[in-house]
Amino acid sequence: MDLGIAGRVALVAASSRGLGLACAERLAQEGCHVALCGRDEAALATAVACVRAKSLSGRVVGHRADLTDASAIDALVAAVTAELGGIDILVVNSGGPPPGTFDAADDAKWIAAYHLVFLSAVRLIRTVLPGMKERGWGRVVCIASRAVREPIPNLIISNAVRLGLAGMTKTLSAEVAAHGVTVNTVGPGPTATDRALELAGARAAKRGVSVEEELAQTAASIPAGRLATPDELAAAVAFLASEPARHITGVSLLVDGGASRGL
Repeated sequence: MDLGIAGRVALVAASSRGLGLACAERLAQEGCHVALCGRDEAALATAVACVRAKSLSGRVVGHRADLTDASAIDALVAAVTAELGGIDILVVNSGGPPPGTFDAADDAKWIAAYHLVFLSAVRLIRTVLPGMKERGWGRVVCIASRAVREPIPNLIISNAVRLGLAGMTKTLSAEVAAHGVTVNTVGPGPTATDRALELAGARAAKRGVSVEEELAQTAASIPAGRLATPDELAAAVAFLASEPARHITGVSLLVDGGASRGL
């Protein structure tokens, strides 16, 4: 299927590893010019090389950026625009807040999560949106969590801030639809990433079992019988960024193998 986005400029946030890297690779395979960013220069350089090796025909660049820093986001978007042109596709992504219950969540953790997950998304979108509206074409895809449909135990901070992100993007989607800009959210379920291993480790320690036992139990709870691969999430992101998806906006799409029981 031709997604119709060859030659488009895509910025994928937090893309030196995990889901962000998978999205960058998939968009490069579709012929997009892709900009990656991350805080770890060594990991970022490795990621850029991986994406370049898979690129169909576009250019690939990488920039070190701390997405909790407003000035860093401004500098990132300015640099990418100067190198590749106006940003047509923005994939909003970030690390996740630490696991824990309400009693373990002090003000510092709440504030850090707000800056990492929510405010970084607002700032990224605010910076690229004027250009998208001016050109009459744009795609914003936010990577959130299946928690937007069903809260996940022991992730109270993540559950709260990701719901806020989903509410913001849903509202924004109606505001910009007439400009040819779509805004959607994807909610990954259990996926084979470093983050999944970290969370599995926290759950395993709490239950007094091994990480392997915890992962096996997680897989057994998913109707599909396994964790997703990062590329499966990336495929959904690429489709929402595509030309055929131009009439899809304001949705929260779960990629969880049926794990979430809510409608």
